[in-house]
Amino acid sequence: MSNASYKTLSALPWLTVHAVRFCQLAGLALAMTVSSVEAGEGDWDQWRGPQRDGAWQGNLPETLDELALAWEKSLGPSYSGPVTNGQAVFTTETVDESLERVTAFNMETGAVLWESEWDGAIVVPPYAAENGSCIKSTPALGSGSLVVLGMRDELVCLDQTSGEQRWKVDLADRFAARRQTFGGVCSPLIDGDAVYVMGGGGTVKLAIDDGSTVWRTLADEGEDDDALSSPIIASIAGIRQLVVQTRTRLCGVELEKGSVLWQVPIQAYRNMNILTPTVIGDRVFMAAHTGRSQCFAVTFAEGSWTVEEVWNQKTQGYMSSPVADAQTIYLHSKAERLTALDVETGAIRWTSKPVGKYQSLVRNRHAILGLSSRGELLLVKADPQNLVIQSTRQVADDSWGYLGVFDGGLLVRDLTSLKVFRY
Repeated sequence: MSNASYKTLSALPWLTVHAVRFCQLAGLALAMTVSSVEAGEGDWDQWRGPQRDGAWQGNLPETLDELALAWEKSLGPSYSGPVTNGQAVFTTETVDESLERVTAFNMETGAVLWESEWDGAIVVPPYAAENGSCIKSTPALGSGSLVVLGMRDELVCLDQTSGEQRWKVDLADRFAARRQTFGGVCSPLIDGDAVYVMGGGGTVKLAIDDGSTVWRTLADEGEDDDALSSPIIASIAGIRQLVVQTRTRLCGVELEKGSVLWQVPIQAYRNMNILTPTVIGDRVFMAAHTGRSQCFAVTFAEGSWTVEEVWNQKTQGYMSSPVADAQTIYLHSKAERLTALDVETGAIRWTSKPVGKYQSLVRNRHAILGLSSRGELLLVKADPQNLVIQSTRQVADDSWGYLGVFDGGLLVRDLTSLKVFRY
């Protein structure tokens, strides 16, 4: 949209203030010659990174002293993690307790490329007020779009280059479901021409081009139909599938038709299952809130799926999803400690002192990088036998957005700002 088109559109009486703001910034974006760039295979383009497992194939800093602040922007509150397509950084915020906004920033300079906003705030119940009523969902990039779930269970699809709204679906209205008590917190997943998200009282697959419904499943949770987790796609027993943690069960879902392939109950306090499932080969790991850590072997033979518990042990999860390699699961527990668990047996190899209520974890072959809820970065050697803390550094204030990574840098979102560091 050019500046000329903005002038024409802004003269039309039916445009809202929000639309005018969008048009103005969209014109600015194109004036800055921003080209359309699709997120690459290695870009941190969604919840927990390219594969939604916290894994990063590139380098991490050898010491946190290397980090240099490239730019910083003040923002309203958000629990969303920042994402990038390599050219722009995208983040969300709640504005004046009444609007939800996505802003795209130039990766190099921090200049605003566009903003898009909509009415979308809610007020969570008093017992959940500690974590606020601000937007929680981390956007996903794909097929030229950005998709994010608002707190009112509205799934919004924006053009990645201009910020223009392509479509918006009220999931609660479409599926005659109640609005989620804690708001829409699931981070959507884009795969090819489809979007997967937990909302509207179930798990749904929508077409990326127009938001039409492809299927809906796992819609029988009763009073516990709020979604607190986010799904992943993984190959288990050689079959690519959606892996979903509902409030009460861990499931594998067939991608094309939405049929449930396998499922197993997961017990948690008030059914507060929050973590994203961790898939390690044909095993799936979950750690429940005030429950236990469990590892399951999932197999498929003679047309039938089997789920067998390999081990369970006492370490409890809370809100921090783990990272893992073939031998070790690195979990930040409800006890606020980083813990190394053996994949085969569940044995605790080591555990740290308390390192904050929440940790967003990123790993490569050599190291684990954690950003705590109190804004401290922790660099730990990826050693299954010994706890080796290589470096720590205070980089932010209260931070609940998932740490983002790009080639030679970090994306840090705390409650009041977005920071880009380079190393």
